[in-house]
Amino acid sequence: MALSITHQIGGLAGTLIHSEAGKTSGESTATLSAAALWKSPVPNVRCKIQKPDAVEAITPPFSPCRSPVLGGIRPDLSVACQAFATEMEASMFLETEAPVREYKEAGSQGKENGVPVYVMMPLDSVAIGNTVNRRKAMNVSLQALKSAGVEGIMMDVWWGLVERDSPGTYNWGGYEELLEMAKKHGLKVQAVMSFHQCGGNVGDSCTIPLPKWVVEEIDRDPDLAYSDQWGRRNYEYVSLGCDTRSVLKGRTPVQCYADFMRAFRDNFKHLLGDTIVEIQVGMGPAGELRYPSYPEQDGTWKFPGIGAFQCYDKYMLSSLKAAAEAAGKPEWGSTGPTDAGNYNNWPEDTNFFKKEGGGWNGPYGEFFLTWYSQMLLDHGERILTSAKSIFESTGVKISVKVAGIHWHYGTRSHAPELTAGYYNTRFCDGYLPIAHMLARHGAIFNFTCIEMRDHEQPQDALCAPEKLVRQVALATQKSTGSPSWGKCIATV
Repeated sequence: MALSITHQIGGLAGTLIHSEAGKTSGESTATLSAAALWKSPVPNVRCKIQKPDAVEAITPPFSPCRSPVLGGIRPDLSVACQAFATEMEASMFLETEAPVREYKEAGSQGKENGVPVYVMMPLDSVAIGNTVNRRKAMNVSLQALKSAGVEGIMMDVWWGLVERDSPGTYNWGGYEELLEMAKKHGLKVQAVMSFHQCGGNVGDSCTIPLPKWVVEEIDRDPDLAYSDQWGRRNYEYVSLGCDTRSVLKGRTPVQCYADFMRAFRDNFKHLLGDTIVEIQVGMGPAGELRYPSYPEQDGTWKFPGIGAFQCYDKYMLSSLKAAAEAAGKPEWGSTGPTDAGNYNNWPEDTNFFKKEGGGWNGPYGEFFLTWYSQMLLDHGERILTSAKSIFESTGVKISVKVAGIHWHYGTRSHAPELTAGYYNTRFCDGYLPIAHMLARHGAIFNFTCIEMRDHEQPQDALCAPEKLVRQVALATQKSTGSPSWGKCIATV
């Protein structure tokens, strides 16, 4: 379970997370209730699962895929430091008890009392100059996390920082220092290979673009960026339509990702399997395996809009044309759906997604959605194949993050999932193929709305995160024989 350090560090020190009765084996879902500041009666922390009915109040969603902001805390490590100093001063007069952490890894045998807790580090933990941001505050905060009884941290390793200036030249400076800090404090690390831009998504508190030389190539060839039907380009992530094309200084995008991961492995091989225990492989915007169908930047999309298909760059259209010709329907290959509405429509506003007679459920819709989702699966397969070969025998786990798109889940078409690349409708399970792919590579299925509850979400948009989580859990169980999905990534 990964939490956000800037908003939830206080809750770790002050709130017990109790076991939930009746759960099956594997890592359980979790709901968190955190105080705005550290106010714990004693520094004895048990990392446990909290019962769903322990939610203190219904909070309107500030984010489609992530937990509501636990108010009152500035998104800055200085607050954590002040809280830690205050807590330590007070605890000098108390008889302390060693932290108790009772849990088991997913799939292992034995008594299950809770889950290991990992705290999500601030996105700008490493600054543009490849140094640790707010170094002293960071060091104190890591000490506070260890004292609170957490297992470790999750941190983004930004492609746009490490390989910023020229292809094949990697600067690991800030990450070397940060990882050594984690090791010193006895914290485990889940490292996220972040091949996307930071900025423009839910919870993005800073801006870290793609490497300069990648942006230059996109400027020269705008079709390297995703495009919607209105010609709006998205610079968050290189279009998967050119995965196999040597468009980045003589390398394909997938080769660039593989070279980056290989350089990370070689530079930090002394920490792999010991301090670094998991590699989450980024596969799209926000690091998720999906299309950038609901971009918040510049107000393009607002929750709970259906989003828009991202298949209008020339590389995607070339693939669509070839697929249509192979299907004997060349007339289907010139464009994506033209009646799917815009980013902020609702399903019934459109001819394509509407309940009765919608194009999504007709022959053309089935063809297009199969192609669109398969392109995403192929993208994941390519990157996972590389990641598995690179990190094989290093002792680390591989994981992939999938977006929890829960709004309009109660409709027949599941329009927001379709535009994101998940062919999930009332009649088609879109998560089973993803679970099968991850299972083939032994990868963990990380999901982003495990902690959410149906009643917390606007019901006019037919939001159903709990039902969605159950569907995903069943898909992973079918793929592996037991739940093999990962963590509550409650980043806010």
